[in-house]
Amino acid sequence: MDPHHPTERRRRRPRPLTARMVIAGGAALIGLLFAVVGASALYEYKEAREVQQERAALLARLLEEHATASLDSASAALATIAERAERMPADQLDELAPALARLVGAQPLFAAVALVDERDTVVAASTPQARGRRLDSTRLAARPGPGAETIGAPLTDATPLGVRARTIPMLHAVGPRADGRRLLLVALLDEHLLARHQRHAVGDPGTSAWLVLRDGQVLNATPDAQPGVGQRLEVPAPAGPLQQHEGSSASGGHVLAWHELGQRPALLVVVARDLEVALSGWRALLRWLVAAVAAAAAVIVAMTIVAERSVRARETARRQRDAAQQAVAQRERELSVIVKSVQELIFRTDAQGRLTFVNARWHAATGLAAAGLLGRTLASLVDEASRPAATALLAPGDGGTRAAQLMFGGTRSFDVAVSPLQEGGQLVGYAGSAVDVTARCAAERELQNQLALSALMLDTIPLPVALMDREARYVAVNRAWEQLAGAERQALIGKQVRDYLVPAEAEQHERHNRELLARGGVVRYEAEATTADGSRRTMAVTKAAVPGDDGRPRGLLATLDDITEFREADRTMREARDMAEEASRAKSEFIANISHELRTPLQAIIGFSELGMVRGRAQERLASMFGDIHAAGQRMLALVNDLLDVSKIESTVGTFHLERTDLRPLIREVVREIDPLLARRRLHLDLTLSDGPLVAKVDPLRFQQVVRNVLANAVRFSPDGAVITVGGDIDERHEIVVTVRDHGPGIPPAELEQIFEAFVQSSKTKDGSGGTGLGLAICRKILEAHGGRIQAENVAGGGSRFVIALPARGFADTLV
Repeated sequence: MDPHHPTERRRRRPRPLTARMVIAGGAALIGLLFAVVGASALYEYKEAREVQQERAALLARLLEEHATASLDSASAALATIAERAERMPADQLDELAPALARLVGAQPLFAAVALVDERDTVVAASTPQARGRRLDSTRLAARPGPGAETIGAPLTDATPLGVRARTIPMLHAVGPRADGRRLLLVALLDEHLLARHQRHAVGDPGTSAWLVLRDGQVLNATPDAQPGVGQRLEVPAPAGPLQQHEGSSASGGHVLAWHELGQRPALLVVVARDLEVALSGWRALLRWLVAAVAAAAAVIVAMTIVAERSVRARETARRQRDAAQQAVAQRERELSVIVKSVQELIFRTDAQGRLTFVNARWHAATGLAAAGLLGRTLASLVDEASRPAATALLAPGDGGTRAAQLMFGGTRSFDVAVSPLQEGGQLVGYAGSAVDVTARCAAERELQNQLALSALMLDTIPLPVALMDREARYVAVNRAWEQLAGAERQALIGKQVRDYLVPAEAEQHERHNRELLARGGVVRYEAEATTADGSRRTMAVTKAAVPGDDGRPRGLLATLDDITEFREADRTMREARDMAEEASRAKSEFIANISHELRTPLQAIIGFSELGMVRGRAQERLASMFGDIHAAGQRMLALVNDLLDVSKIESTVGTFHLERTDLRPLIREVVREIDPLLARRRLHLDLTLSDGPLVAKVDPLRFQQVVRNVLANAVRFSPDGAVITVGGDIDERHEIVVTVRDHGPGIPPAELEQIFEAFVQSSKTKDGSGGTGLGLAICRKILEAHGGRIQAENVAGGGSRFVIALPARGFADTLV
């Protein structure tokens, strides 16, 4: 073909410069894309290797902390047992077996623990059958020095200790003993328990972990780790990881990290991660990057071709327009979602007030769907009572926002606000919203009811009640306060207490008001008040500070209680009590005087009767008559003496001489006095007193009078040949308790307290044998004067027991 032909020349015409620039730019862009992707892939590869190294180092540190904590816990437990073994005598070392068994039960890490002597003989073990057997410690680990500890290579069998699972031996030497014996604690640690945490922590595929000795001996390892337990770990690093304290390296397609165990430099934790497995994620990312680069290159090529044509401009404009439309649609959808999520009622109407839009909240408020609401007026949806307000809300008028409260469904209230919509100066509709205020309206009504009830209750309370502000001015008073003050409520509001009380009365109230307003709290006091009728009344005043929002009192609440009659009754009671005490004193003095007067003629009667008995021995009848006179005189004298004792005890003149005394000699002396009575009735007295002193603050003669009277009653009412038991001791309440137990007829339960009253005897002991009924009454008065007590009780099996209790006072107690 002729190169000069016009058609050929058109074919060979160079492309426009802009096209070449587009093609060159596309090629450059593809080259740059490949360069960026290559650099990113290389960077991600380095990052992946560093992440794997950091992860291996982190796993090594994590496993080291767990192994250190486990071994430290085991070491501390063995140290505690070693301290006990160091102090125990040689013949008691086998008593450590229960403690070793408890240690194995409390520490899951221990499979077995044994205490061996210098000949490797088991002295004590957690398994009883191991005692006395020989344990070759040389094949476990090097024997440590006193108080030291070593860890040996793993064992597959420890038959002497009854353990057949694989264990790690830990040897702990007992510190130097006084007898020079070299004892050794041998603990077998459960290798599977130590490896369990490694299995949980090392959960990634291609990751292995070992716990090794410094020489490379593997103590435990993860299940898929090679070499395994009992083998040696060889690490092809220049310096060798087992000669470093901590570090990591990548060699032979693995990432390796190791860490020394805390205070145990002889142990290390080694973690290895397979790079082939660890970098699988990077390879997946690389494949995606290659696919993305290819796709991007294809897109660039396509865009370059399209850029040569004019359609590119129109396509670009179309995409821009579509993007703008999508953005507008997206904004509309977002606005629709916002409107649907609003909890208020939102609506729009036309110029005639018909609804043209409602949100989804209207269905919950009215029960009607949106299709059933559109086209209806707002007035047709509300209750009949709210329709005038709804009509006025949408009536033509000024262009401002309007508001009203409308009722829907007869139970729900809404605050509705609308604003007119205008276009070109013409009204085209209304936009509005409504808020459900049903709960607020109900709360307001309830609050009003509560306020009315509180006001009614305040007015009906018979006690005067007033509320004051921070300046102690009255802000509210009830009807009772008005009646007390003799003024109307309006006349009291805003006044202070000094405005209607005399200064002497007002000062006391104002002082308490200032204290309460300064510090808060409650105060109660009594005050005199002049009522409206001019009478003086005694009032119990209670005032409390009302707390405010700032923590300071914002007012005072005061109540008054008229206690005039109570105080009058109290004064009357005190006067009656004083008169009764005066009458009692007069009675006691009369009894004392008449008793003294009666003793003089009685002594003469008894004396002459004794003389008549002596001189009338020759005449039996005369002697019997004088004997009757003498017996009657003696009974009369006993009665007079008892009356005199009662009067002395009740007299205000002190007749007791208290001193700190051991009661045991006093009781024994009374027992010796009644020996003749016991012998006459063939009675046996069993006396049991405390070995320690029974020290109390008593009048010895009066105390002996009590014991003598109780013992005399026991002798009188016990059958011949019976046993009387007397005991004395100190009980848990630090009281001295003296008990007298007889086998007599007992006391009816209803009379257990009555027998201690004057001139009262038990119905079972009124046998005509004499007695005035004053003995036990005198005993109770004597003991009450000593701060003690006496009581009677029936005993199972017959008889009764009298209990005499006095406060115990040691010789070191201060005498007051």
